Amino acid sequence: MSGAAEFETLEKKHNRSLFRQPLALQWIESGRVVKRSEEERQAGRFELFLDLLFVAILANFAEDLAEDVRGANLVKYILIFAPTWHIWSDLRELMNSFYNDDLTQRFLILWIMALLVMYANNATLVAEEIGAMRAAVGSYLAARASTNLMHLFYSFASYHHRPQQRLWCILSSICLCVYIPLFTESVSLRAKIAVAAIGISMEEICWVFCYSPAAKKMLKAKYVTAVDISHEVDRFAAFYIIVLGEYLYAIVVGSPAAVGFNLRLLRAVWTLIIAFCLNWLYVNNDGSEMCTHPMRHSVNAAFAWIVIHLPLAASLLAGGHVAAQSSTEDELSRAETWLLCGGIGTGVFCLYFLALLNKSEDAVGKFILSKPARLVVRPISAIIIILIPLAHSLEVTSVVSIIMALLVFCVLWESVTSLTHDGQIWEKWQNTDVQNSCYLG
Repeated sequence: MSGAAEFETLEKKHNRSLFRQPLALQWIESGRVVKRSEEERQAGRFELFLDLLFVAILANFAEDLAEDVRGANLVKYILIFAPTWHIWSDLRELMNSFYNDDLTQRFLILWIMALLVMYANNATLVAEEIGAMRAAVGSYLAARASTNLMHLFYSFASYHHRPQQRLWCILSSICLCVYIPLFTESVSLRAKIAVAAIGISMEEICWVFCYSPAAKKMLKAKYVTAVDISHEVDRFAAFYIIVLGEYLYAIVVGSPAAVGFNLRLLRAVWTLIIAFCLNWLYVNNDGSEMCTHPMRHSVNAAFAWIVIHLPLAASLLAGGHVAAQSSTEDELSRAETWLLCGGIGTGVFCLYFLALLNKSEDAVGKFILSKPARLVVRPISAIIIILIPLAHSLEVTSVVSIIMALLVFCVLWESVTSLTHDGQIWEKWQNTDVQNSCYLG
């Protein structure tokens, strides 16, 4: 069936069935991307509902880390955060490729959310209780297996992603078997940490391979996967906002900065500004007017852009929780200060690498400064932020103030240097008098 004829047939199949045929929304055919509809996709309501649960899950993980900032607890934080990211990514990819909002998908989201509730309530206790370890690992494996089975089920309904879906189901299921030793009480905790780290790494490598050009070439498939880039970027931005929410929640709930103007209120406002600047840097990207997103211009850049979001989210979440905590406490321990500065500094480094992946299409010399010069303040600020704890004499207000000042300077630097040579600080106002303007009735 030709593409046009297939689209026409599919248009006629729109109905109010409870269970709809899952059809690929976009794919690559003969080297070109084909989309079932040219309408711009937005995140579904139930995808956004899923994100609400992650607000609480991430806050729980960050609070657990902040309560005991030791090396062992930091390792645990990373190892319980990454599986949460994998579950979110599974649903993001499934909805990106096959979103039809039928009863099956809605129940899948509810089922995964129920498993996430179980996972989140046990994950922070995995080092203390074997029951918590088994519950957390079991719920994680059930969630990943559920999305794998859904991919397998969908591969029978739509042929466009079939080879890669089935390859992913096989390899991903094999990776899940790595976690089996975690259920055994006789295995030492150190060995379980190694097993979890190996499992997480294998899953990342497996995902990159299954959707890489190498796998597509190996499968020799006529139709291969493609993503709706706008939807993908929108979903990652939504998760980033969830992470930044950790900066804002604790500075208001419980009125920690009352009463009147005080140093706690000052630190709360500084935390707000830090989060605002981090959001600005993410949105501003590299400051280009004409650019190609990493998801569009290179396979390697696309994979790098996606993978970098994991350390970006994990680091900013940890740093953000301590930053917000500064509005409730007048002192931070040395470990908490290192977590605050290390988390935010690492996050700024990640934002720098994300901006580098953006491919600028602007003419050379268009802006006041070139792209490398515009972005150079990010890594410099990141290094300074990470090294702040070496200044032992600084108290909490000074630490938060320095971080805030560095990020504000970074934002101002990029905003000014991203002006074109004919740009202006203040645009001249025109047609401000009603008698000199055209009335559009």
